[in-house]
Amino acid sequence: MSTIEEQVLAVRADVAKLHEMLVRYNLVIWTGGNISGRIPGADLFVIKPSGVEYDDLTPENMILCDLDGAVVEGEHSPSSDTAAHAYIYRTMPEVNGVVHTHSTYATAWAARGEAIPCVITGQADEFGGDIPVGPFAIIGDDSIGRGVVATLTGHRSRAVLMQNHGVFTIGSSPRDAVKAAVMAEDVARTVHIAKQLGELIPIPPHAIDALFDRYQNVYGQAATPTTAGADA
Repeated sequence: MSTIEEQVLAVRADVAKLHEMLVRYNLVIWTGGNISGRIPGADLFVIKPSGVEYDDLTPENMILCDLDGAVVEGEHSPSSDTAAHAYIYRTMPEVNGVVHTHSTYATAWAARGEAIPCVITGQADEFGGDIPVGPFAIIGDDSIGRGVVATLTGHRSRAVLMQNHGVFTIGSSPRDAVKAAVMAEDVARTVHIAKQLGELIPIPPHAIDALFDRYQNVYGQAATPTTAGADA
């Protein structure tokens, strides 16, 4: 059984490395965006430091916070979105990872305050329907977190477009939340292009349900003792 200290070290390393994926998939520029991860078995999470360039992120400079967003360990100031992440963890115990980006196409939909309609099977697979829009909120307190939770509670989507702001995604792990951010941008780009070409053809709700169920419960390799719990 690992100790809390060992869990903190593991999540620090995981969250630091996952930020490379935001760069790889062109979801962020400069120092914008952030990833956080919950510490298993503790009321703590790890989050990116504020204003630090992606090339300079290391496990050591990730910030450990409590679920009120207060810094427990770290030499830097935490992300300006820390209060939002903390609120999500406090109120959604099933969430173990949170990602925020201003990825281009998804943020363009957010700037219009328009949900992304479910018109491609990949979106039905991953999000189980439309990607919804959350309310406009100012950075600095937990208002954004409240909007994320209010919008995603009872919704199958793991992504929300916060109006005039950007994208927040949640997941069963930090990696799962990163996957949702990558897929949200891909969907936003494809549906935007389709919309420019003509009228969109919605997928019927029963087909969305069937696609979502298959992808979530059948797709991929069956778990084995060595792969159980790994992200697809």
